[in-house]
Amino acid sequence: MFRSDNYRDIRKFFISATLLLSSLSIGTFGFYWIEKFSWVESFYMAVITFSTVGFNEVHPLSEQGRLFASIYIIFNLMIFAYVVSILSTYLFEGELNRLYHKFVLGKEVEKMKDHIIVCGFGRNGNRACEELKSQGVDFVVIDKDEQLLDLIQNVKKYKFILGDCTQDEVLEEAGIHKAKALITSIANDAENVFLTLTAKELNTNLRIISRASEERSIQKLKQAGAAHVILPDAIGGLHMAQHITKPFVIEYLDQLSGRQNLGLLLEEIQAGNLKSEYQGQSIEFMDVRNRSGVTIVGVKDKEGKFELNPSATMEIDTDMVMVIVGEQVKVENFKNTFLR
Repeated sequence: MFRSDNYRDIRKFFISATLLLSSLSIGTFGFYWIEKFSWVESFYMAVITFSTVGFNEVHPLSEQGRLFASIYIIFNLMIFAYVVSILSTYLFEGELNRLYHKFVLGKEVEKMKDHIIVCGFGRNGNRACEELKSQGVDFVVIDKDEQLLDLIQNVKKYKFILGDCTQDEVLEEAGIHKAKALITSIANDAENVFLTLTAKELNTNLRIISRASEERSIQKLKQAGAAHVILPDAIGGLHMAQHITKPFVIEYLDQLSGRQNLGLLLEEIQAGNLKSEYQGQSIEFMDVRNRSGVTIVGVKDKEGKFELNPSATMEIDTDMVMVIVGEQVKVENFKNTFLR
């Protein structure tokens, strides 16, 4: 997927190349026709005249030849300056390399399916990308700040699209029609609302998680189509207060979030991915804790109802989602033991 502005970027390169070839062709034909030079001699004269290097003429020019050469030089002064400026931009300032990477990225994004689009690479967008990467989830970042280009592509190694994420063509370049979800972490609530409306119009099945700076924006974002609205400042303040009011609870939650680097993970498991011998069986029959070391802390049924700390007699249907907790090694052991 190569957007129209990408074509505009590379169009200057092709225009300069076309002007160069056209000028050399005109000069070659002119010297061949007026002075009766050979084609090689005519091309040589066209090159030295175009480049203004001042080498000797192949043969003394006639009066008509001098007139043609004078007009040809004046005509080429502007073309030469334009061609040199464009070529220097592409060859020495990395423009050609940037366009190549943009083209390759477009091909990679075209192949993506059920991926996540992250709009805005500020503090929240950065943390969202880190979590998605740690979980092996495919995603692409959209941001209009060109200064972030090197950081995101070369340091973070993320797929990155430079552009305004509120524009339809930018979202389409990010593969919004095949995306599973969109995270918008733009600082401006009005832009988040507009982006949510635009994204929902392009993909009605898209799940949108939006940031909000003010509580009054929550309802507007949900009306626009956001499934969840997060207020980072409110959550941060609450978290700091609970370090005083509920310190041990917060310490446990920090372990689950991975902030303490203790390897304790919360994972959601689609019951439909269980091996056939475990589908429809009870938690007691599966003996999850003894066989893998993890604990099933919650189950969501097909109606969307959560049951915390489910009983051992609960049968796990294929439509359910299990929430398990355990050390990273034990979670991997669970997946190897119970999942297909």
